[in-house]
Amino acid sequence: MKRIIQNQTHESGVDMINDQVKDFMVKDVISASPRTSIKEVMTILVREKIGGLPIVDENGVLRGIVTDGDILRAISPVDRRIHDYFSLITYVAEEGLEDRLSELADREVIRIAKTHGILTVHPEDEMKKVVSLLSKHHFKKLPVVDQSNHVVGVISRGDVIRRIQETIINELN
Repeated sequence: MKRIIQNQTHESGVDMINDQVKDFMVKDVISASPRTSIKEVMTILVREKIGGLPIVDENGVLRGIVTDGDILRAISPVDRRIHDYFSLITYVAEEGLEDRLSELADREVIRIAKTHGILTVHPEDEMKKVVSLLSKHHFKKLPVVDQSNHVVGVISRGDVIRRIQETIINELN
């Protein structure tokens, strides 16, 4: 069976796994600068209905990535324990969610973003690499960078699932 998908001919769904990232990545990247506040990033995530975004400097170079999970971990209440082993007294000061939010809201997002060991893909990489990285590391999204580490796109699990549905699943019907 032969199908045309986004101006490409696929003899079977197996060919789709060899497609390049540039063929199905999102090119209109929503990003933030390292100095953007956590509050501003939360507003972007909600407004754009996305779960994370790359952090890029003024030249478009990838500096980090922040997800809704990073924000939740940052604002979760902190359990501060002081132990006095001589009198066996434990003092627990638990900070409330509102206190944590007000403390963190204006901090720069780069302070909670993942900045080291960020996995990326390149526009020329094959889809099978994306599938492998997303499934192995349980990521929701990967930045797509060029040779100079400039962000040129993003690819998400949803993008991959849509691509699989467009090719393999439709061919089974």
